[in-house]
Amino acid sequence: MKATLKLLAAVALSAVLAPGLAGAQTATYQNPVINTSLPDPTVIRADDGYFYLYATENIRNVPIYRSADLVTWRYMGTCFTDQTRPQMVPGGSVWAPDINRIGDKYVLYYSKSTWGGEWQCGIGVATADSPTGPFTDHGKLFISSEIGVQNSIDPFYIEDDGHKYLFWGSFRGIYGIELADDGLSLKPGAEKVQIAGTLTEGTYIYKHDGYYYLFGSAGTCCEGLNSTYRVMVARSEELFGPYQNKGGFDALENNFSPLLQKSGKVVGPGHNSEIVRDDAGQYWMLYHGFDAADPDAGRKVYLDQITWDKQGWPQIRNRQPSTTADAPLFGDAAAIRPTAASGADVRSVYTLSGQPADSATASIVIEQLADGTARKVAQK
Repeated sequence: MKATLKLLAAVALSAVLAPGLAGAQTATYQNPVINTSLPDPTVIRADDGYFYLYATENIRNVPIYRSADLVTWRYMGTCFTDQTRPQMVPGGSVWAPDINRIGDKYVLYYSKSTWGGEWQCGIGVATADSPTGPFTDHGKLFISSEIGVQNSIDPFYIEDDGHKYLFWGSFRGIYGIELADDGLSLKPGAEKVQIAGTLTEGTYIYKHDGYYYLFGSAGTCCEGLNSTYRVMVARSEELFGPYQNKGGFDALENNFSPLLQKSGKVVGPGHNSEIVRDDAGQYWMLYHGFDAADPDAGRKVYLDQITWDKQGWPQIRNRQPSTTADAPLFGDAAAIRPTAASGADVRSVYTLSGQPADSATASIVIEQLADGTARKVAQK
């Protein structure tokens, strides 16, 4: 049985602050959060505090969107121009970018491919000083035929224990390899390692509470209402595996556990972005999907909250895209700080913007699931 906890924090709020707080955060949001075809989204929170999203180039030259809250997005332009776009794989398109910050540079890994060109496609890298570019292409890291992995697409970068790694692949297997210190080339002598079988693509790995969680998308991505895309997950105590599903069966043998699947309103939800934490510590995931009422519009961008079950596995409510949900919390609306542990029924005592917990002029109600994740903040 799912219980809810209500945490009450007494907070001193002036008459000026209270209206500002009410306007600082939209209470709910509606999916899709971007009503434009932006497949395979990747997102980063930049030094200026904004989130920047990049996607497969249904908008030519790789579109860039910006948001302060993960809900309201503004188109900012493209990473490349026709003159500066990657030249590897002539005639190919840029697919599934992966944005990162390495040192003082924004580093964009990308795949470039043509449909069916599974041995000619590959992974490249570009850099910029700003999240809005301009990005300078550094060319290929490798081509499928060079690395020996058919359909080398969908790159994902991660740093772990002082080392830099790239994971990639599709329905021909998921692989990882170590990169050089600057992230712009393979480490000399590094060998690829297969970590999962042929069930998924769109690889993403997230470390949480001692486990590495391997996210991937299974099924068909791009067939409108006939798409079968869905998000799957496995986990491991080590970055390179072995990854296993909830039943303890290996991802190398195509065993994953389901996380997100279609609903009556969204078909083919998949290829999730990085997991983002809002200012209240909640976990969020962007992904693409077809709007069942408007499938010809392409793969729009959706947002949902991730919570963690008692065994530590990620979950999305009902395993389906939400229609309307409580919005992420940023700024004043999320300035909630744990100040002290309390009794068994209340996990923490919270204050807002550092105000003392014993102030009784106002209170904030935080409704939580039993896993301790805040769901909303409301002034009483």
